Amino acid sequence: MAETTHHYLIFETAGGFCGIAWSDAGIARFQLPTKSAEATERLLLRRLPDAEPGAPTPAVLETVAAVKRYFQGEETDFSGVELDLAGQDAFFRDIYAAARRVGWGRTTTYGALAKELGAGPEAARDVGQAMAKNPVALIIPCHRVLAAGGKIGGFSAPGGSTSKARMLELEGVNLAPPPPAQQSLGF
Repeated sequence: MAETTHHYLIFETAGGFCGIAWSDAGIARFQLPTKSAEATERLLLRRLPDAEPGAPTPAVLETVAAVKRYFQGEETDFSGVELDLAGQDAFFRDIYAAARRVGWGRTTTYGALAKELGAGPEAARDVGQAMAKNPVALIIPCHRVLAAGGKIGGFSAPGGSTSKARMLELEGVNLAPPPPAQQSLGF
């Protein structure tokens, strides 16, 4: 069996430098923004060490343009982007497909995704593991998947949960607790 060839591109957005890697099958890796092209390239190649710089295909260029729009705060839909999820087990691919249905400005929880897939509450942990191992964060919008009770939960990208909160804010999601129902009398 022939080995898959991966190419990559590092590019700048309003959020920082991102990286994208692809094969003939689709986008295989996406690196969320860091402050430098070098840091982004290092993180991308850590997960796909044999990838080589390459000229992007029209589909990759379209995805790059969509990522740039996203980090400018423009509503963006990545659900049609072709992905190369080779090496992912079937349940993780199901989880990723469910996460891709969570649209701009909406959130869900690990437990709700597990339930949507017909799994019990114990599968919420599996959903969390799939999100942590998401090879194409943003394109599979793991930032829209929250912990129980709508808490931010973890985020394995640079900047951790702060980055997750910023991405949700770009989409107009308010994670702050609601204002008190009763106003203070001020004394």
